Amino acid sequence: MHEDQSTRIDVFKIFLIAIFVVYAIRLFSMQIIYGDVHSGQARSISRRTYPIPAQRGEIYDRNFTQPLVINRDTFTVSLTPAEVPRGRMDELIDNVSFIIGITADEIKAKLPSQYLQLYQPLEIASNVPFQVIASLAERKNTLPGISWHIKSVRNYVEVESLSHILGYVGNITRDELTMLYNLGYQQGDVIGKTGIERQYDQLLRGEQGWETRTVDVRGRRIAGQQNVVRAPPEMGRNLVLTIDANLQKLVEKAIGPQIGAAVVMKPSTGEILAMVSYPWYDPNIFIDGSSADFHMLRDDPAKPLINRTIQSSYPPASTFKTVLTTAILADNVFSPDQTILCRGVVNYGNRNWHCHLRSGHGRLNLRSALGQSCNIYYMTVGRDNVHIDRIVRYAADYGYGKLTGIDLPEEIAGFLPTPQWKERRFHERWVLGDTMNISIGQGYMLVTPLQMCNMISMAVNNGKIYKPHVLKEVRDPATNAIERVVTPELIHQSTISPSVFESVRNDLRGVVSQGTAQYPLNMRTVQIAGKSGTAEIGLADRWHSWFTAYGPFNSTNPDEQIVVTVIIEASSSQVFRASASTAIIFQGYFANQDYEAAARSLGF
Repeated sequence: MHEDQSTRIDVFKIFLIAIFVVYAIRLFSMQIIYGDVHSGQARSISRRTYPIPAQRGEIYDRNFTQPLVINRDTFTVSLTPAEVPRGRMDELIDNVSFIIGITADEIKAKLPSQYLQLYQPLEIASNVPFQVIASLAERKNTLPGISWHIKSVRNYVEVESLSHILGYVGNITRDELTMLYNLGYQQGDVIGKTGIERQYDQLLRGEQGWETRTVDVRGRRIAGQQNVVRAPPEMGRNLVLTIDANLQKLVEKAIGPQIGAAVVMKPSTGEILAMVSYPWYDPNIFIDGSSADFHMLRDDPAKPLINRTIQSSYPPASTFKTVLTTAILADNVFSPDQTILCRGVVNYGNRNWHCHLRSGHGRLNLRSALGQSCNIYYMTVGRDNVHIDRIVRYAADYGYGKLTGIDLPEEIAGFLPTPQWKERRFHERWVLGDTMNISIGQGYMLVTPLQMCNMISMAVNNGKIYKPHVLKEVRDPATNAIERVVTPELIHQSTISPSVFESVRNDLRGVVSQGTAQYPLNMRTVQIAGKSGTAEIGLADRWHSWFTAYGPFNSTNPDEQIVVTVIIEASSSQVFRASASTAIIFQGYFANQDYEAAARSLGF
């Protein structure tokens, strides 16, 4: 019995020694072999890293003298849920909502349930006035968990018509994050939604900084500078646009308040000097992230969120006669000196086709037909001599039905119909009446104002089209040193003879000097060549009013020339038709006058 007890004691000793050895080996492994690993894990558990947003780059006009978009400091209010005593959250939210001026539901929507036990500040209000912050500070002892800090937000200095170019920013959505996550975007980031803000978001957003703080076991921050490590953010690049702010203001006044659009472009480079779409909106209203303002603008029947210069398309009307004139001259399908009799109406296909001059123009050759914008001439020659395949080919050569590639998002391509399309779409054959319609820019064909600019630019440049763009330079935000300059990019070179384009330009000059656009575009300040258009949309007293032109006509220096395209929609009151608005733009630009002085000079 004594021997059995001794054996059990020996076994127990061995067991204790084995446990000790195992623990000793484990302790040695943790402290010596894997000590650095566990030490790092402990430090990571006790530290929290918080992002420091970078300021977005600023945006300037082409002269780098007028800031269009800058940053300004504003106050943001945050709530740390775990600092709120149990049972007081609803009372706190009610008090804060009353002080800030937002609803309790809006605050609760920004407090996810999974964060309610954490010591992590959650933003509940932004762009808060200083007076509100002062009220919160006075009641700080009764508002546990409430804090505030300064946050940089966008300030759109020059708004109105620039809104469609500049765009606006907002919080990243779940869908956007899914698409952009691999590019370094994170939940809570502010990104560009439209315009330049969206197109060049990668340049504007900069590099986010970070701050690491030591926290206790419950996630509360431990005071002391020794417990904080920071890496400062890097501001985004500054952008210089091709837009001339003074010219933009001139064009803005020449168009509004009429629903429509206007583009001013340098044909030799593709630089957009001005781009106006009316009605416009104020991008500053999106700073607070309120969806109510967006819904109000979205549901507005005038569609102020649409950039009509690149996102709306219209029948080109008589401006399309420029394309038909090119086809006639280039392929010599009808002698430019041969005449056609216009009696004001022609019967074809059991219907009457009218000219805009109901009494008729008499006999007209090509130049006089373009100058007088004779529908009968172009319908007849288009139907009997040019034919639809050639019309489509020359329209495509001018850029119809194609994206221009401008560096703004959501451009549309317009529409260039073909016989094959009509058969697929309507199960009907293309008939000669369709050719007559398209020959005068009516029917199914649609074009954007920017595409219209490219059409005239191609005629000015002897067949070359340069890619339209609104970015001129990228600059360092600290030194303003130029980091990148956007150079002209040739996107199309036509095979049409330069002599044909010379004839087209002379004929377009005849429209202004002797034809339908003598008043008000035949001015002393600058010689202009261009074409008007009146697009019928089924209303007896309303129509889309076009004018597209370039000047100076007599200049041999392409850098001096500009192209202007204006459209006034049929839904507008049409205080000025497109030709009058175009005249004011040319007068103001070349006489260095503002809108009021230019209008007076022309007698408006």
